[in-house]
Order: sequence, then structure tokens, then C-alpha cells
Amino acid sequence: MTKTKRRSKAPLVFLLILLILVASVAAFVYASMRPVPASSQAVVFEISEGTSTAAVADRLEEEGLIRSAFLYKVYLRLQNEGGAFKAGTHELLPGSDYAAITDALNGSQGARRESVKVTIPEGFTIKQIADRLSEVGGWDAKTVRQLTQEPEKFQDVLQSELPDDSELQYALEGYLFPDTYEFGTNASEEDVVRRLVQETGTKLQSIPDFDSLLQERGLTVHELMTIASLVEREAVVDSERALIAGVIDNRLKKPMKLQIDATVQYALGEQKQRLLYSDLEIDSPYNTYKHEGLPPGPIASPSLKSIEAALQPEASDYFFYVTKKDGSGEHLFAETFAQHEQNIEESNAGGN
Repeated sequence: MTKTKRRSKAPLVFLLILLILVASVAAFVYASMRPVPASSQAVVFEISEGTSTAAVADRLEEEGLIRSAFLYKVYLRLQNEGGAFKAGTHELLPGSDYAAITDALNGSQGARRESVKVTIPEGFTIKQIADRLSEVGGWDAKTVRQLTQEPEKFQDVLQSELPDDSELQYALEGYLFPDTYEFGTNASEEDVVRRLVQETGTKLQSIPDFDSLLQERGLTVHELMTIASLVEREAVVDSERALIAGVIDNRLKKPMKLQIDATVQYALGEQKQRLLYSDLEIDSPYNTYKHEGLPPGPIASPSLKSIEAALQPEASDYFFYVTKKDGSGEHLFAETFAQHEQNIEESNAGGN
């Protein structure tokens, strides 16, 4: 009688394990290559000159625009892509697939969302910013101004809570960072304001040891931004920003009235070439000729340099300064009022 040879089940088990493993890997790859959750809010993504393809992929993952940098690198290699990424600013919409992201970074026609680029100059007020946004991007200036009176809508991106002060002309004055931005044409007024407020927080945290320096100064973020806005409106030459911040600091400690013309101009609501004595009598909490201490809040959007100057003012014995009338934008500084008067005469003589 012939015995039947029993076949081993090992190959079948191995095949089954292999199939399960392949299916698991395929599922993982599929999940990792899926677009991230979609959003109508575009993300500004910058590529610097000389940035490698791998570095771009890593940053895309870090900023939440793709799920896996590794798989995106594999995709680029298989598609022979990545070598044509253009340096500059790109607007990427969360939820885009690899192909759409790649086309956008290549700068392909039609790949990038239609966008609007707008520059907010340093020292602009809320009113000026709202007008600029209206002129360049068609956003409603009145809505922008109204939104800056509703800081609770932006609490998640504000660096700190703002004082509940009824004297503030605009609650978010000084917190819309001056810079060049690019927005999708479907961005709302709230989207735009949020982006500018968010950039202020980003810039503050970019300052080394910001929190400890602020604590050393004994200031709140709001007080810091207020001083920085005064420096922004008073200083023209970068080298004088910290010195002017030091003069403001000296006057606050004295204490003596700041008597800063820019605060009167803010209270007047217009930038006058020359203030009259009657202007200095305007009844406003922002008028530092009538009220001691800081105004209720910032009077403009300060630059990063002015914020840094306010955070680390230059120590001196100066209490006064006057603009040189020679076109340089520089100032003459004085310790006493008598010296200040001499500087005024010198300045006037230099302008003749």
C-alpha cells in the first residue's frame, strides 16, 4: 500500500503573512500620502535660494502641509521632480495632493492660487492699514477697523491679553505687524487681520530671551508695544532707536511728561507737518503734553527694530532731543532743558 505524502502548510502560512505585511505597508503608505485636512486658509510657504529639495520636504511636513516628508521625497524621485522648485513666496492650500503642491512650488501657471500681495509700512496706524488693504486688495476698510476693536476674536494668536481699556482708540493698534504679505483673493477681512496679528507674536518670540528681558524691564507686552510705537514714530535713523527708547525710559522714571509730538498727531487723527500750540491742548488720553506716563496703547505698528530698542534701551542721562533740520533725520540730545534750547537754536540754524 502506497503512503500519501502530507504537504507542509508552512509555505501557505508564509504567503499569508507576506500578503498581510504587504497590505499593511500599502495601507500605511496610502494613509501617509493622503492630503492633510483641507482648509480655506492658505499657508504662506517660503523657499530661500539654495534650499535643497529634501529640506523643502522636511519643512512641508513640519508646517503640516504633508503627512510624510519621506514619502514626498520618494514621490519626487519617482516623478523626477523637485529640481525646479522656485525660490520665493508660495501660497499653499492645506488639503492639496502631492501633484498640486509640486506644481505650486514649481511656479506652474494656474497651480498657485490667485493672490494679492500687500505691503504694510512700518509706523502705519490702523486707519492707514485699513485703507491700504482696501486700496490694494479690495477688503472693506470699515470692517477691518471694526475687527481691530474685537481682540477676543484673535486671542488665540495674541501674545498676551490686552487691557480692557475704554480709552484705547483701537484695541489692536500696534499689533498688526508691518511687513509684505500675500493673501488668497478669497481671504476675508478677519483672515487678513488674524495673519497680521499672528506675525506680531511670531516676531516677538523670535527675539532671543524675550520673556526674560521683558521681565527684567518690568513691562507688560502692551507697555512694550506702546513704547516701541513711540520709538517707531520718533526715530528715523536705526542707530538712534535704542537711545530714543532710553530717553523715554528716563522720562517715565523721573517722572515727567513725555511730550511726544507723534502722540498728539495720533490724537488729532492726522499727520501734520507742523503742530500748533493749540494742537498741544487737545483733550485726549493720548496727548502726552497733558498727561504723564504712557498713552493708553500703541500709536502705530512698530518694526522689529523698534521693539528690540524698547526692550533694551540705551542708558544715558538724556531727557531731551530735537530733530536736526539738515535732512539727515538724526537728533541732537540734551541732559538739561537749557542744553535742549541751545540744540533747538543749532538745529534751526542748520536748516537755514
